[in-house]
Amino acid sequence: MKRPTTHYMATRPDGTVPPTDPYQARYFEAQGETIPTVNLAEHVGRTVDHPSPGAKWYDDRPFSYFHMYTRPGEVLERVEWPARLFVVKPLGEVGNWGGAHYPYWRMSHQLEVVEETDIWRAFGHRGERVLDVIDRQLPDLARQWAEEWVADPEGTRRRYDAWAERRSDTRVLDQWVFWKACYSRRSAAAKTAESLARTAGTKAAREAGADEEATKAIGTRAWCLAAAELLHDRLCRSDYEKRLRELLRGSPHLVTA
Repeated sequence: MKRPTTHYMATRPDGTVPPTDPYQARYFEAQGETIPTVNLAEHVGRTVDHPSPGAKWYDDRPFSYFHMYTRPGEVLERVEWPARLFVVKPLGEVGNWGGAHYPYWRMSHQLEVVEETDIWRAFGHRGERVLDVIDRQLPDLARQWAEEWVADPEGTRRRYDAWAERRSDTRVLDQWVFWKACYSRRSAAAKTAESLARTAGTKAAREAGADEEATKAIGTRAWCLAAAELLHDRLCRSDYEKRLRELLRGSPHLVTA
């Protein structure tokens, strides 16, 4: 039996829907024009009509239609963090100008706001673990990593350089992580997770007294750890992929060529 399709929309922290086209939004705002929006948090359980529907289905204005996603890992595509996540149901005519390449896009001029749901779902089915790494684990881990640099800067630098060389040789970030995220429809989740992880890592490192070189390296290490969690189920189909996952997770001094 086919599972029913769930549609998601992400909003700003106040519950309002951001523009479907942020580039046009900046232009319109520079001209002094007000961009309409809808507050989904105020309409849970209710049907909402688009306040100023545009052509079907083009961005002929900054907010032309309700833009929703059937793959939650992509719902943060046009939304800045922090965000809220809602389950919605498109009503009336439903469009998709992404065609076969973006089948998870849905557009409508009317929808039902079903409920607000946990924001971790915006990172895919492993989102709860990803946010746990970023919010709970990384602050303490980054401080520990910074203390290693302060205690032994030369030795730690050598270990991180060897780890960076191994990452470069395998292209684990710019190839494996990037494409695995794309194929599993988690590219927006990966982009947001990278930003959050690097921010958490560098903030904790600076507070612990790390210099700029160490802080940058720790930020990358933080992103690697989050990426390993985000794509744990995608880097598991061969021994080589599992080693790549451990390369992302592993402490630099444990990584061997």
